[in-house]
Amino acid sequence: MIQKLIRQIQEKDAPIVVGLDPMLSYVPEHLTKAAFEQYGETLEGAAEAIWQFNKEIIDRIYDLVPAVKPQIAMYEQFGIEGLKTFRRTCEYAKQKGMVVIGDIKRGDIGSTSEAYAVGHVGTVQVGKNRFRGFDEDFVTVNPYLGTDGVRPFIQVCKEEKKGIFVLVKTSNPSSGEFQDRLVDGKPLYQIVAEKVDEWGREHMGDTYSYVGAVVGATYPEMGKALRHVMPNAYILVPGYGAQGGKASDLAPYFNRDGLGAIVNSSRGIIAAYKQDKYASFGSRYFADASRQAVLDMKLDLKQALGKGV
Repeated sequence: MIQKLIRQIQEKDAPIVVGLDPMLSYVPEHLTKAAFEQYGETLEGAAEAIWQFNKEIIDRIYDLVPAVKPQIAMYEQFGIEGLKTFRRTCEYAKQKGMVVIGDIKRGDIGSTSEAYAVGHVGTVQVGKNRFRGFDEDFVTVNPYLGTDGVRPFIQVCKEEKKGIFVLVKTSNPSSGEFQDRLVDGKPLYQIVAEKVDEWGREHMGDTYSYVGAVVGATYPEMGKALRHVMPNAYILVPGYGAQGGKASDLAPYFNRDGLGAIVNSSRGIIAAYKQDKYASFGSRYFADASRQAVLDMKLDLKQALGKGV
């Protein structure tokens, strides 16, 4: 699957993943109104509105970007109905040829970690049959519990030819409370990065590992250092745009081959129509605003990475 991701990035000339993290407040009124008329102001109605929102955005961006990253919490808040929309969104994106990165940030030990892995990137045995649960291509993994929490994901991914992105240095302001603490003279995030490199060498694609890393765009100097620690890891870079990460800071996250990183933008794209810059599209054409935001992001990254236009 890492090879598919790389191929899609090259073909679409876009190291971009769109975060499908829909709050109900992002969904235009005409969609919520239609969903509520059909299902009432219920969890099912909310899930239907979000599904229609996601579908329209995917329809307008799938030819421009290689991947989407649905954040499962935004769906879990609506209970079982929300999880059905999460699954439906993953399926639809894959039908459009996109790579799906499930932003689930799971991490546990033993059979619990294995169950998470099976549910999201593997298959589960039910009697004589095997079924796929959510069936993402990649998932994000929290390494706080150590190798015991990560290795079950790696094992399932080896069987399924899928991958993970391990949280190394996240983009949120308080990440340094733990991640920057020195352990034996090194910041904790560097120690995690060294483990990612070790795990990755056990699960290599042609040129890059199936074990990637999450490194926020808001800490470019750390990103530069971590690129050297993890030369074969693909880096998922959150924090661009709405969280303050700038395209001009992202060059060190990439390798000399122009690959090695994929940059996430979530509300900056899916809620673009709410920004003054794209307000002329109006709420009915919210997905066209999202498409234009993707085109603008592509241009921004090309210029920042020295690729011209």
